Amino acid sequence: MPARALRLTPRAAAPIHSHSPTSHGKGAGGSGDAIMARRCELTGKGVQVGNNVSHANNKTKKRFLPNLVDVTLISDALERRVKMRICASTLRTIEHRGGLDKFMLKSDEVVMSDRMRRLRKEILAASETSAAA
Repeated sequence: MPARALRLTPRAAAPIHSHSPTSHGKGAGGSGDAIMARRCELTGKGVQVGNNVSHANNKTKKRFLPNLVDVTLISDALERRVKMRICASTLRTIEHRGGLDKFMLKSDEVVMSDRMRRLRKEILAASETSAAA
C-alpha cells in the first residue's frame, strides 16, 4: 500500500498588526493617539487577572476588564467640555461628589493620567482666581 502524501496548501495571508514606520503611531481611527490602555484616566483602575474555575476545579486564566466609557464632561471652573475615558463607577462617583471639578479637587493625582493631572492643575488655578475675585 503506497504511503499517502499530505497535500499542503498555503495559508491565506493574514494581516500583520505591526506598527509600520508610515503609521506614525496612529490608531485605527487615525486620531493621533497611541495605543490606548485599558485604564481609567481618573482612578487608575485597570485590568485584573484571575481564574475561571470549573466544576471539576480546573483553573484557566481570565482577564477582568474595567467597564470603560468615553464621556464628555463639563468643567464649571474652566467653562469648557473635557473628553475622557473613565470607568462607569467613576462616572457615578463624579455625579455623587457634585461634578467634575469637585471630584478632581478631592481626588489624589498620583493615580491620574498625565492629561488629567494637567487638567486638575488648570481647575485649581481657575478656582483660586474665581475665589480671589
